[in-house]
Amino acid sequence: MKNIFVINGGQIFAHSGGLFNKTLLDTTVNYFAEKEGFEIRSTDINDNYDPMQEAENYKWADVIIYHTPIWWFQLPNGFKKYIDEVFTAGYNNGIYRSDGRTAENPAINYGTGGLMHGKKYLLTTSWNAPATAFTLPGEFFNGHSVDEGPLFGFHRMNAFTGMQPLESIHFYDVMKNANIAQNLQHYQQHLNKLFIQNTPSHENLLNSLTEV
Repeated sequence: MKNIFVINGGQIFAHSGGLFNKTLLDTTVNYFAEKEGFEIRSTDINDNYDPMQEAENYKWADVIIYHTPIWWFQLPNGFKKYIDEVFTAGYNNGIYRSDGRTAENPAINYGTGGLMHGKKYLLTTSWNAPATAFTLPGEFFNGHSVDEGPLFGFHRMNAFTGMQPLESIHFYDVMKNANIAQNLQHYQQHLNKLFIQNTPSHENLLNSLTEV
């Protein structure tokens, strides 16, 4: 049995209704609920939450799945607040014990004090930027990918806890040229690749998308 903890960081704020990432949350919950061998818990950062219980969810999980939009090349402020509060609750409580260094030699081993070794995480992000902003020479991100560029710090945050990354998936140009059905299809194919050895037929996949 694999324990999956899903977090929706799609904050409702200003002109953002958070609908795309809420749809990803619902899609993920439904995906694992329909399959044997998985238990699932979920949190929406727009709802009230108890940081201590959220830390327990991290400790319970084998895999954490993060869904977040990117605002000004960073996490939404409500999602960052969630992480600050939950990771503080997880200090010496299953998430991390220290930064890993010792007083005898403080120059080495920074970032090795995590308590979540053996766990994995999956990151999804959604962007107004098109994919070509990351890939074309001379475009805005200078050829740096999401994971190696804007989200590098997010990945190091998870490495600090001891978790290992699964292959991320990113959704581009979702404001001006959205194709939600196609995005959801690609996402479910990505989940199949990561979690299910025998991928369902294309027909079954389309039927599941119809129910979203």
